[in-house]
Amino acid sequence: MSNAKFKIILNGLINENPTFVLILGMCPTLATTSSAINGFSMGLATSFVLIGSNVAISLLKNLIPDKVRIPAYVVVIATFVSVVEMFMQAYVPALYASLGIFIPLIVVNCIVLGRAEAFASKNSVFDSALDGIGIGLGFTFALTLLGMVREFLGTGKIFSMSVFPDKYGMLIFILAPGAFIALAYLIAIMNKLRKA
Repeated sequence: MSNAKFKIILNGLINENPTFVLILGMCPTLATTSSAINGFSMGLATSFVLIGSNVAISLLKNLIPDKVRIPAYVVVIATFVSVVEMFMQAYVPALYASLGIFIPLIVVNCIVLGRAEAFASKNSVFDSALDGIGIGLGFTFALTLLGMVREFLGTGKIFSMSVFPDKYGMLIFILAPGAFIALAYLIAIMNKLRKA
């Protein structure tokens, strides 16, 4: 893989990380990261949709009339979300129940639609796939890290493995205010590291 292609993937992880840099997709970021496994799973589901929709939209970009491009993109994205939703319902029903309404809401996630409009509709299929991988990895990394921090501080566990007794956990980090606090500190740390 050439250096330019590798930069497309690296861009989604560092320079255009959807959560820590672009501050996009905050609804699933804050709502599904009460545990590391939930954050990781939501990130993987979104990554699959990102890669699939980027490839499909890049393939169809010359066939979709300009006047209906956004509705067409939404239909393409909804198709991939339906695949993810049915797969999760069939094979991981407990995780599907845990993530709940946030799986179908991937359809209107601004990260997915934004990448379709900004990148996939203007670039080759291969580059669009790489962009989906990079942005997907960045989003998965961010959600997993936020989930790990919240789970660790709130329950003393990481990926449900006990690190310290849960009686010493701070309940606020499992609740909604803890999501905002943890995310704010992680964004500050990531900004510091990016500028160093």
